[in-house]
Amino acid sequence: MAKKQKKTSPILGLPEDIFELERISIETMEVKIYTDKRKYGKIVTIIEGIDEKAVDAESLPKELKTKCACGGTLKEGKIILQGDHRDKVQRILE
Repeated sequence: MAKKQKKTSPILGLPEDIFELERISIETMEVKIYTDKRKYGKIVTIIEGIDEKAVDAESLPKELKTKCACGGTLKEGKIILQGDHRDKVQRILE
């Protein structure tokens, strides 16, 4: 009997099962989006619970800052955006 060959990615040559596991891990992430009041009464949106291994930790804050048209940073595994952007962030991450 011949072995059944697994489907591989034409670009990377890796088994497609790997990509399916990555999608599952992203879908099962529990992300918290909330606001906090900082110095001088300024409001910031905080996104936490994003697994840095499953998602590119450098590009996600940049993409969120661009789409929300605000400043922000990545500190201690949390993405902090200036202003109240809970609704926008939730739509972007879905």
